[in-house]
Amino acid sequence: MLTKEELPACPVATTVQLIGSKWKLLIIRNLRMRSWRFNELQKSLEGISQKILTDSLRSMEADGLITRTIYAEVPPRVEYGLSPLGESMKPILDAMEQFGHSYQEKVRTQPKAAD
Repeated sequence: MLTKEELPACPVATTVQLIGSKWKLLIIRNLRMRSWRFNELQKSLEGISQKILTDSLRSMEADGLITRTIYAEVPPRVEYGLSPLGESMKPILDAMEQFGHSYQEKVRTQPKAAD
């Protein structure tokens, strides 16, 4: 988690600092549905590198947004899911999804500009 010294004064800036990257938002979007394994996440996020996914997951785990569960199996199975703190971000993503739908609809229904 961020230390008191690392917290921005603005609450919006705090949220952006936690989930402001494109990849973190898309990871959280996926984890809203269910727990995912690393390779599943990587395949579902076209264009993400293994390093970026690893760094993003570690960062979000350190910030308390996701949990990492290791199952004592052979071979070991690791799943990532939203923590209770991460679950509390669902309304933020729901609002972003709603805005995205509205914006897409507006763009689709606008008449094309004359060349």
